[in-house]
Amino acid sequence: MLFRDRSDAGRQLASKLMRYANRDDVVVLALPRGGVPVGYEVAKALHAPLDVFVVRKLGVPGHEELAMGAIASGGVRILNDSVLSQLPISEEAIEAASAREEEELRRREQAYRDGRPPLALEGKIVLLVDDGLATGSTMRAAVEALRRLHPGWVVVAVPVGAKETCADFKEVADDALCAATPEPFYAVGMWYDDFAQTGDDEVRELLARGAMTSGAA
Repeated sequence: MLFRDRSDAGRQLASKLMRYANRDDVVVLALPRGGVPVGYEVAKALHAPLDVFVVRKLGVPGHEELAMGAIASGGVRILNDSVLSQLPISEEAIEAASAREEEELRRREQAYRDGRPPLALEGKIVLLVDDGLATGSTMRAAVEALRRLHPGWVVVAVPVGAKETCADFKEVADDALCAATPEPFYAVGMWYDDFAQTGDDEVRELLARGAMTSGAA
């Protein structure tokens, strides 16, 4: 195992991101839920504000595992034109899926932030953090959605990832850091001694503590 748990992984990741420490133009965004314990440790070490960036996949009706797009924090929606060009999906079906996922996205943001507004991202260096990268599909949607909010620089940062996926993200984001790229990779959870699911209560607590630590509360 490379990491005891997500907190340990976050501390190890933070040690490789210290060039971003103590800067007023750096924001840490964590992908919930598993990315939040990692992002909390990164934000704490760098003395940077912490927030969540919620991404919800838009599944093809009847084949929900296939993404026809995604929605994300900040009112962003992206559509997968390559999927939509091959399947007869009506605008009404897209809107219905968007409405369902928008409701869940709002629920999560309200549950996690406890009334705190989202952090301002325009012109910022944004460290986009998760607990690992396998295929990278969620992170890819997150980067694309985040671009619509006009950050100055986007860095994908994870403790562990598949080597090829991590290399690909150097083209997708402005920079990408995978602290470890073991081979063969198999799955993110293999590299954690404790990879138990992160609950909503833990996410809420860590975000509140992050806000207090950064002075963003």
